[in-house]
Formats: sequence, structure tokens, C-alpha cells
Amino acid sequence: MMTPMKSSKHLPRALAVCLAFVLAVVWLAADTPKANRINRAIELLDQGQPVYYTGSHEGTEGSFEQGVKDAQTWADYISYDMEHAPFDVKGLAEYMRGLAKGGPTKSGHRTPAVIVNVPVNGTDEATVRANAWMFQQVLATGVHGVLLCHADAPGAVRAFVEAVRFPAYGGRRGVHGNPTAARIWGISADEYAEKADAWPLNPKGELLLGLKLEDKYALENADANAKVPGIGFAEWGPGDMAFSLGVKGGPGPLPPAMQAARARVFAATKANKIFFLNSVNADNVVDMIKEGVMIGAANQRAAEMGRQFTKRQMPW
Repeated sequence: MMTPMKSSKHLPRALAVCLAFVLAVVWLAADTPKANRINRAIELLDQGQPVYYTGSHEGTEGSFEQGVKDAQTWADYISYDMEHAPFDVKGLAEYMRGLAKGGPTKSGHRTPAVIVNVPVNGTDEATVRANAWMFQQVLATGVHGVLLCHADAPGAVRAFVEAVRFPAYGGRRGVHGNPTAARIWGISADEYAEKADAWPLNPKGELLLGLKLEDKYALENADANAKVPGIGFAEWGPGDMAFSLGVKGGPGPLPPAMQAARARVFAATKANKIFFLNSVNADNVVDMIKEGVMIGAANQRAAEMGRQFTKRQMPW
């Protein structure tokens, strides 16, 4: 039995519905921001815009569900703590998968950037080389940067950069983690091998490497440490710095020794054209930006105030 043809009077209506649907899809596609880089933090810094991060030294919960939730964070990057929290690479990998599932961000990036504090102290070159496997395992999960804690000596910093870079760029990192990291970035393994390099040393690189110059030994070598090619930013770590200098914390202005330590690290970043990280809040974020702070540990209110001050165009 033949199916009766639909009445011709219904065709214009059906066409109108289809046309409306197509136009809606086109409008949404045009309205969705297009990311120019994998790493949102690098894209902003390259534009001269400060970036703001969230994270906790109590540890970020390493789960797929938490990653899905954090994919829509207000922050430009997430500081993932494995220095004081457990070194749980499986949990980090699940978290990164969750971020990819919960994305893209409002800015059009597949995920927020994630920078990991790895539990390797940069006391000397031999220590970093012996523990370089930690950097490789963390990077294989698809994160976008790594921080070297207690970066005390230039030799340790050089070994850190070599451990993170591929041999094509003069480094020592192996390629076997590329497929898993590439899936998080939404690109092929070959593309990942080209893009997963230290920025701004490699202008096309998508990895942001940082130093914690957070004790008296790192302070003594601050300029030499910041001078190592491949480093993108540094912080002065006031908590550990105070312990190292024997300064007791408390309310009020920073003690002179702490002011001098901050000034020395800040000067080292400026001299070597890398970015300085400092905590910011709603009361001081504008002054910090005017001073030259480009990476801020912040809450959402402080970040929004900073973004408004610098007239940021990228959605958040």
C-alpha cells in the first residue's frame, strides 16, 4: 500500500521550520568565540592581558566529575597541586578527561589551562634529572604547564626545561605519552609533538613553565634562574620564603626582609622578560597590574575587576 503524499499546503511550513533551524545553527556557530591557541593563559599573556588562576594547596579533587564541573570555571587556568597533595597521575588523567568533556569554555578553548605543581624540588641538577619521570607522566595527561618547586639552582632549572621539551627542540622528553595528551587537546599526536613546547621560547609553543623562587637559596640565584631559556614566569612564594628567611608572619605590612625578597624576584623577572606571579585581591588588583603583575592568584571578584580595568575582550 502506497503512503499518501503530504499535502502541498504543509510544505512551506516545513521549509520554514528547516530554514529557521539552519539559521539558528549558523548564528550559534558565528556567535561562538574561536580560540587562537590551545593554552588560554598563553593566548592572553601574548595579548598583553594579565591572567588569573584558581587552585588550592589542599589539593584539587582528581576526578572525572570534578573536571566536568571545573570546565566552566571563571579562571584562566587551574593550579593543580601535586606538591603537597598525593602524586596521583591517574586522578589527574581523569580530571583532564572531565575538563574535556565539560568544555569548551566560554572563550572557545577546549579546556581551561591546567598548570601542575610537581613534587620535585629544584635543589640541584642531579635531583631534577633523577625525578624527570614525574614531569613526563604529568604532561602525558594533557596538562598545559608545570611549576618547578624550590627552584634553587640554574642547573636544576636547565634540567627541568630539558625534561619537558622534546628532542626536536633540544630536550629529553619521550613521545609515548603523546596520544593521550593529544586527545585532551583535541589534536593529532603529530600536532601535539609540534605544539607541546615551552612558550615564549618557542612562539608557537603551548606549554607554560614556571619557577617557585621560594627560599633563600633560590633567592640568591634568582636572576640566573630566571635567565634560563624556556621559563615563562616565576613567583616568590611568600609562605615558604618566610620560613626560609626565619621571618614570622602576621598582620600589617611585609617585614623588610620579605619586601626585599619580593623585590629581588620581581626584578629578576623584569630583567629576563618573563612574567611575575603574585596573589591579588579586589582591593589591590588594579595596583598590582599597574606595578607589572601579570599572573594573579585570585578570586572571581578580583579577576573580574582586573579584566574590566584592562578592557579584556576575550569572554570569561
